[in-house]
Amino acid sequence: MRCDWRNGWFLLYSTGFPVYKKAVIDKRTDRAGECGDSFGVLYVVATPIGNLEDITLRALRILAEVSLIACEDTRQTRKLLTHFKLNTPLTSYYRGREVSRAAQIITALKAGRDVALVSDAGVPCISDPGYILVREARQAGIKVTPIPGPSALTTAISMAGLEAERFLFCGFLPPRGNERRKALRLLTSEPALLVFYESPHRLLKTLSDCLDILGNRPAALCKELTKIYEQCLRGSLTEIINGLRDLPRVRGEYVLLIEGRADLPPRPESDDIIELLTWQRQTGVSLKDAVRRLAADLGLSRSKVYTQALEIWKSHDAD
Repeated sequence: MRCDWRNGWFLLYSTGFPVYKKAVIDKRTDRAGECGDSFGVLYVVATPIGNLEDITLRALRILAEVSLIACEDTRQTRKLLTHFKLNTPLTSYYRGREVSRAAQIITALKAGRDVALVSDAGVPCISDPGYILVREARQAGIKVTPIPGPSALTTAISMAGLEAERFLFCGFLPPRGNERRKALRLLTSEPALLVFYESPHRLLKTLSDCLDILGNRPAALCKELTKIYEQCLRGSLTEIINGLRDLPRVRGEYVLLIEGRADLPPRPESDDIIELLTWQRQTGVSLKDAVRRLAADLGLSRSKVYTQALEIWKSHDAD
């Protein structure tokens, strides 16, 4: 299907012939000078994550009508606009230049120009610096209007088949191994579904760290969402790792979903902690390892466990 925007009408090409559809505009939300009489509006616009047919009619109208589109990569967004025959001016807004670019965009908004904020794919402000522009706009009294649409996060959850009554979106894990493992240790006791984004060149290392720290939990790995080669691997972390190793090359951006911890024990009393620490001391475990293991197993802060462990170790050494 192709869709063009022409003077308030959408031309939908689904069978080779154009079908005209009048755009229904809700002026209560899309155009109002509520925050500043002469200010423009900042629209936060979701764009397709793969299949261009997923763009909404409202998003197309906004992208056609605004004075400027702020985007991560002008080359990527230009492809989207070209497909729908739009020629709205673009300005780059990306990590590393977000502060200076935000100031320029705020100036345009204060001058009465409407601006659309988009990311390369999906909903802006999720794992990108868009929030800085939104924050600055709100602080300046500029109206911010969301234009919802496709999201890799919710799309992956919908196809994974994992219980998602509660989920914790963790974005991208740190690229360095020690920092990544430290971040994962903080999640060992989290009962909610864990959702991560990951790049292909770190994927196997991240999966191995997840297996080592979180255990062999049920998981799903989604890639190329809404595209021709869309794929979702389901199984334990071990099964997913083995499946990836059989592939000649790992490509594409990934969404990794891991089941939360389902076997959390009741929070232990102080006497229980002392008993467990005493047993570990008697079996020759070092103070550092005992604190790390017990804090992770019981979901307690290391500082609390360390205070009690130190007394037990000192008492044992004195004996």
